[in-house]
Amino acid sequence: MKKFIITFLCLFFAALSSFAVTDEEILKEQSIQNRINGIGTQILNANKIDGRIIFVYDKEAKDTLLKMDTTVSSRQIVMFRQYYKFIADDNELAAYLAREISNAQRTFDGMGNGWLTAVQIKAAPKKFEMVADKRAVDYMVKAGYNPLALITFINKAFPQHYQDLISNKNLTSKRLAHIYEYIYTKYPYFLDNNEYLQNPYYQNFLLNSAENRRLLEEKIKSGSKEKLKYE
Repeated sequence: MKKFIITFLCLFFAALSSFAVTDEEILKEQSIQNRINGIGTQILNANKIDGRIIFVYDKEAKDTLLKMDTTVSSRQIVMFRQYYKFIADDNELAAYLAREISNAQRTFDGMGNGWLTAVQIKAAPKKFEMVADKRAVDYMVKAGYNPLALITFINKAFPQHYQDLISNKNLTSKRLAHIYEYIYTKYPYFLDNNEYLQNPYYQNFLLNSAENRRLLEEKIKSGSKEKLKYE
């Protein structure tokens, strides 16, 4: 009998412990969801985006080629845990959300209530990836966030492909070079007053983008309007 009571108490307290962990996880997920909602809504409001877009934190699913792109198909932006783990501050979270909002916002325009635009985005992912990156910079600045965080986030979260021809994504180095050029040209204030200079991921970007930034410097000095071919 005594052994039975001890066993029962052990199971009882183990159950209580599991419930406590579950409650803690629920609160943590709710905190993350609230953070995402707050920053996402701030970007929508600051940029006067009137289309209905919702934000979801998903700790289980992964953003894979086999998973349906809910951003352009249902205007639902999913913050996957695989990306959230790279978020260091609100600027980087704004970076992720801003570029996803860019794609979702585009689907409110065009034929079939945006259906055709959604098809175009899926048919030409490289082109619209660049478009989304640059528009994300605009969205971030207008909402009060530092666009250099888009560089640090992408540098952490997206590995470099071996080559650019058969992939449906641009080389990460090419994306970063175009984002840097866009900020340099349109929002030089953030580079003149660079709060990310001591950020190790920004320093890593500088290290690995030396050749691309040299091409940009030469273009600026020459006054050329030619589009650079970054690697």
